[in-house]
Amino acid sequence: MSSKDQILQKIKNSQPNIIADLPDLNVLGSDQFEVLDTYKTVLKNIGGDFIEVANYNEIIDFLKNNYALERRIVTTVPELSEVAVLDWKNEDPHLLQNVELTIIKAHFGVAENSALWVTDDLLGQRVAPFIAQYLAIIVNKKDIIPTMHQAYERIGNQEYGFGTFIAGPSKTADIEQSLVLGAHGARGLIVFLLG
Repeated sequence: MSSKDQILQKIKNSQPNIIADLPDLNVLGSDQFEVLDTYKTVLKNIGGDFIEVANYNEIIDFLKNNYALERRIVTTVPELSEVAVLDWKNEDPHLLQNVELTIIKAHFGVAENSALWVTDDLLGQRVAPFIAQYLAIIVNKKDIIPTMHQAYERIGNQEYGFGTFIAGPSKTADIEQSLVLGAHGARGLIVFLLG
């Protein structure tokens, strides 16, 4: 018997006979906290920003007042066609390199880390939220859940080609702990909290 086999045999013989039940994970997220306030606080802390809006007209007004509309703005949200281009989804993704702002919807958000869940059916092009200079994501206030554990329960049985959680603008830090926002993706993220 080789030394490897001897070690593995000793490990096998040393296993405890006690079989423990798996922990109850339903207690995660059972803490009572204000979900929307937590979401907003965490988003601000990681470099993002939010605007509370009642409808799409308020989003359009905000975009008109805060973005240079003559620059390339793209969206997958038909209600925003007044201020953004809708017919870009079938373009070669490389042609999106000069996009100033991409506006998309999210299925839901997560309060504990301010992540937003998006899938390819909402993105148009998978690269769209990562190649634009700035990113805006619309999520309904009622669709913000407390924890990632609940988020994974929600997406566990869904079928999608591509999905990702997006939280804040891109960021990186060096060994000197200098944090840089927007180093390798969107330089800024604004979340429109709808409802």
